[in-house]
Amino acid sequence: MYIYNRSITITMDTMDVKGQASVEYLLLALVFLIILGSVTVPLINQGINDSLDVSHSSDASAAINSIANAIGVVYSNGPGSVRTINVYFSNTNAALTYNSANSTIQMSVPEYNGPNKVIDANVPIAVTLNGGNSVSIVNKTNYNATVTWPIGTSAINVAMVPS
Repeated sequence: MYIYNRSITITMDTMDVKGQASVEYLLLALVFLIILGSVTVPLINQGINDSLDVSHSSDASAAINSIANAIGVVYSNGPGSVRTINVYFSNTNAALTYNSANSTIQMSVPEYNGPNKVIDANVPIAVTLNGGNSVSIVNKTNYNATVTWPIGTSAINVAMVPS
């Protein structure tokens, strides 16, 4: 019986050593995962912000180019012509402006990391936006842009309302 108890004691000691090794491997794996997570999470956040910047810029570019194309169509059709289009702006608290020095319509798009990016498009004639030189984009939504060239005026009007 003494030998039997001794073999049980030896077996228990071996199991304790194996259990300690397993715990050490688990702790080592946990430390590795913490280090891996602390490196990859900021990279993932940076990637998400960069993709959102590209998405907002491309939405603004598509909307501004659509409005500029509508202005070009109205200009080519002459005074008295009208065209209505629907555009989507994904930026809030931005402004669509007409720059008479460059003869462009433009919008400053905020970016997550860095300065604002200016998206612009050339127009062939002077433009008034909602009766002035700018339109505030308040909501992230679609807008109906009605482009008109009244007879007897030298500027094309763009009236924008959320749809």
